[in-house]
Amino acid sequence: MDFNSSLRIAATGLHAQTARMRVIAENLANTDSAGKAPGEEPYRRRIPTFQASFDADVGGRIVEVGRLAYDMSDFTSRYEPGHPAADATDYVQYPNVNPLIEAMDMREAQRTYEANLNVVTVTRQMLGRTLDILRG
Repeated sequence: MDFNSSLRIAATGLHAQTARMRVIAENLANTDSAGKAPGEEPYRRRIPTFQASFDADVGGRIVEVGRLAYDMSDFTSRYEPGHPAADATDYVQYPNVNPLIEAMDMREAQRTYEANLNVVTVTRQMLGRTLDILRG
């Protein structure tokens, strides 16, 4: 595998983790987004999917961002009389977003992003050293 292939593979990883962090940020932003009317569903947590595929130009497998999936777990309910979205029993449905899980997912995405960035950095250093050897 040549330097260009390493850089392109790492770039697809960087792109995938950036997309993942964007979805996680959207989930966190909507943690308290209740419906506007009784019976209206609140925001549903989204989960990014990824697909590995073979790229003949690179000569290896790359990662591609797939479609967004929805977390079909139950919404949380809170007793809030007087809320515009409260049902007949004064409960309001809130998104199925758990900030702790989102924070852990964000940390994992960040570390994976950093690992791909390190591949880019090391590849650039190797390329620079190779050029130094050829000059000398």
